Amino acid sequence: MDISNQTKHPQQIIPEPGQLVEVRRRQWIVVEVSSSQLPPPSSQQHLITLSSIDEDGLGELLEVIWEIEPGAQVIERAGLPSITGLDDSDTLEAFLDAVRWGAVTKADHRNFLQAPFRSGVSIEDFQLDPLVRAIDMARVNLLIADDVGLGKTIEAGLIIQEMLLRHRARTVLIVCPASLQEKWRVEMLEKFGLEFQIVDTAYIKRLRRERDIHANPWTSHPRLITSMDWAKSGEGLRSMRDVLPLKPSYPRKFDMLVIDEAHNIAPVGRANYAMESQRTRFIRSISPHFQHRLFLTATPHNGYTESFTSLLELLDDQRFARNVLPDEKLLNQVMIRRLKSDLVDSEGNPLYAQRKLKALSVEYSVQERSIHKKLDEYCHSREQGAEKASNTFGTTFVNQLLKKRLFSSPAAFASTLERHISTLTHGKRPNDKNAMADRILHKAILRLEEDYADDEEIENAQSEAVEEATHYTQPLTNEQKQILDVLRQWAQVAKNQVDSKARAILDWINTNLKTNNQWNEYRVILFTEYRTTHQWMHEILASHGLAGERLAVLHGSMPQEEREKVKAAFQTSPKASAVRILLATDAASEGIDLQNYCNYLIHLEIPYNPNVMEQRNGRIDRHGQRQKEVVIWHPVDGVDKVNTRIGGHGDDILRALRKLESMRADMGSVNPVIAPQMSGLIEGTIKDFDTRLAEARIAKTKRFISVERELKERIAKLHDRLLSARQELHLTPEHIQIAVNTALMLAGRTTLEPFELHDAPSGSVFRIPALSGTWARCLEGLRHPHTQEIRPVTFDHSVAKGRDDVVLVHLNHLLVQMCLRLLRAEIWARDDIKKLHRVTVRSVPDMLLESPAVAVVSRLVITGGNHHRLHEELTIAGGYLGDKNFRREDGVNKLQQWFEQAKPVTTEFSLLDAFRMRFERAQNSILQSVEARSKDRLQYLTNTLQTRKERELSDINNILNELEITIKSELAKDQQPMQFSLFSEDERAQVKRDNAALEARLARIPAEREQEVQTIELRYTNIDDRTFPVAVIFLVPESTIQGGAA
Repeated sequence: MDISNQTKHPQQIIPEPGQLVEVRRRQWIVVEVSSSQLPPPSSQQHLITLSSIDEDGLGELLEVIWEIEPGAQVIERAGLPSITGLDDSDTLEAFLDAVRWGAVTKADHRNFLQAPFRSGVSIEDFQLDPLVRAIDMARVNLLIADDVGLGKTIEAGLIIQEMLLRHRARTVLIVCPASLQEKWRVEMLEKFGLEFQIVDTAYIKRLRRERDIHANPWTSHPRLITSMDWAKSGEGLRSMRDVLPLKPSYPRKFDMLVIDEAHNIAPVGRANYAMESQRTRFIRSISPHFQHRLFLTATPHNGYTESFTSLLELLDDQRFARNVLPDEKLLNQVMIRRLKSDLVDSEGNPLYAQRKLKALSVEYSVQERSIHKKLDEYCHSREQGAEKASNTFGTTFVNQLLKKRLFSSPAAFASTLERHISTLTHGKRPNDKNAMADRILHKAILRLEEDYADDEEIENAQSEAVEEATHYTQPLTNEQKQILDVLRQWAQVAKNQVDSKARAILDWINTNLKTNNQWNEYRVILFTEYRTTHQWMHEILASHGLAGERLAVLHGSMPQEEREKVKAAFQTSPKASAVRILLATDAASEGIDLQNYCNYLIHLEIPYNPNVMEQRNGRIDRHGQRQKEVVIWHPVDGVDKVNTRIGGHGDDILRALRKLESMRADMGSVNPVIAPQMSGLIEGTIKDFDTRLAEARIAKTKRFISVERELKERIAKLHDRLLSARQELHLTPEHIQIAVNTALMLAGRTTLEPFELHDAPSGSVFRIPALSGTWARCLEGLRHPHTQEIRPVTFDHSVAKGRDDVVLVHLNHLLVQMCLRLLRAEIWARDDIKKLHRVTVRSVPDMLLESPAVAVVSRLVITGGNHHRLHEELTIAGGYLGDKNFRREDGVNKLQQWFEQAKPVTTEFSLLDAFRMRFERAQNSILQSVEARSKDRLQYLTNTLQTRKERELSDINNILNELEITIKSELAKDQQPMQFSLFSEDERAQVKRDNAALEARLARIPAEREQEVQTIELRYTNIDDRTFPVAVIFLVPESTIQGGAA
């Protein structure tokens, strides 16, 4: 091990992580080194990732190929600091904290979590569980199936952050619904300080304009977000195919794949068997090229075993195979599921609000009742005609859509009815209906399930589907024409009027949001599926004096910036923001958090899809809800008489919806089993769900979707682990604040100003001074999203919890990051430009130390094969600094004791020159003691790393052996499912494909086992240590300080 100061010729040495190099006339720290995988006779090349230490480019990353980079050279390995003066004790401690917080990778990784301290969000203890599981896995494959609103995004962010910090991942791809892309980008930036780029058509155009026509979006930035439906086809898919190797390479091409709403990629349940979708095929093609995978969904199981096992296989094809029931022990290793109702605080009180479902009673007029009856007559008549012609599919679709839109609003009904009549009257009817026509129709209807961020697109897709379906329906009879005329005449008038349901909502608003005719501080969200209903309701509210500053609207056609403003106004305290009503469409609000000051929600129509209802409810029934109850209203007919009632009885509907909630807890999803019955319940043709089939499926799946209920003890342990990390790593608000102030002072900037904030402890809140140049970016995010006032900051999570008038500045906040980089850069600063001496003096009680001593704090980095970073830490070495010689103190505990009892020396230290001379004379011996300490640590850690390697080898062998046995036994069974003769042609083809895939998977196992073992062996070969001395601390007996003699 070499820790002397020297310059080497670039041809002689490849830089190592942690070294200082000069590239392109600037100084950089080596972050990562990767060797090329080219076979001989190609000469090996190295891709070096560098981080800038210049003050105006702190943290800027650069990648170079070392062998061909002109003028690249290794400057030095860090030697002992020169004794050119003294720093005060606090300044040096802040510098050491900066170095300590940069050393994250641990051989024994279980005891230290850093990500929670690098997030600007109040983390509940239960949210640490997925993080601890992830860092314990050699390859992170986790299915986080927590209830809606438990904070899966935060849990994923913590895992991403920790993996990046530990150098276990560099590239991350998040795949999510289109409407959630911006939410992910903002949350990763604001809550974790991580910058992600959204990959879409606009991004590709910009990238190719700025770089060149061949620039590939998937390799353009280490952290990316994309939408599932954009990436699965077209330019997204083509570019992905360009960068993926033909078969998975070792190491993998990319590091981490995160899939949000992962149930969308599972095969879709059909009549008898789940069919693979384009989404499934896309993820199947990219998933093997990622080292780690993180799937998030509140609805993991849709009732189809083949669908659930396929989802598990996409997550981890070494533990699971499609159509093979998962082993419970293996499933528990990768799946985490907790329900809101099971989570309690330390006193046993529920952590989450209780949900109350209520009926919003609507007194329909005689005319409205007659219109609903007329539509039922029309639909019944059309279905009878379709049955005779064996053409029910399109007719059923059109009928249900007409009913759904009539339940929503007269305006929504009018537009769909108009399209239906227009197609029947003017559309060209095909002469015959063939298989191709069937496919076109199915495709048009399936398009409605696409992921649209814009509800105008949803309306267009629905109109096209209505037109396509109407083309293939029977011509109208005279009686049907007459009914349509009546419906049309009514709709044209009613779409511009206030109907009974709108009147009930107006009454509700005046009763619940006003006290003595004055607005109170309650808020409500009005949800609708359709943009047409949204516009209709907006006009009604406006005409009744309920618009202006009291009403905010959210719909999919709004620019992102506008949506953010609305969200900010609604999430701000009612004292500071006048908004009381939010009128929103489903597409615009998916994934938006609206729970801060709202616990009331009204469904303008009850969704036919239970998952849509859960998404809506989850906007306010989620992590961060301050009230003890969340109350949700459903519009139902206020009349009991069966023959005149519109839709189902209110009591029946609410009872069934409560049953849905308990089924969702059991399965995580009720959709394919119960969803078809929702229409009957809402329309009143059934009084309750037939749950026999669902319960049979639940019985089969219940053992796989087990909810973790023994949480209390485990959560307490996680809490203790976090506290011990905080203490050991000095991660307290006070230490972070001192580090920031120290760096600002060194940079010649004004330090933080204490600020008094109502209800916050004195000395915990600060104002950031005006900053210019590259530092100005640190001020981003200080403006309140609604009031635009500049907010003060705190370093204390407990001060920031539940309030938006102060900003939490965490370890990964740009201000802290720039300050820490500035401090760490001092390790490499030349004597003529350095701002810190990295030397201080402390006094120790005489009973512990009789003569002067010196301690050197060093950063130890241990690497394995291909310079893979395995461990880093701060070490202390030192001994007695005599007049003539230096004697090493071997006892680490003794050195530790000196440090714990040492006090800063506040008076002028007159003995510095004498100590400098002793230090310089003993420099080689002191370096040897540092080296000896590193070797001791290396020996100890090698055993820990050896144990870890053996565990990883044993795990991968056991997992693959078990998979081999399971697949063989599955293939030995009769491969045809029950009632195979009833399967459609497509379903049969899917069964054959699934069986062929199982056989192919079995064939790949031997080569994969060999490759995995080689990869693990390589990671732990050539274990080597690199030591960088960072600070010198002179320790002096108290009596010496007082007497002034050494």
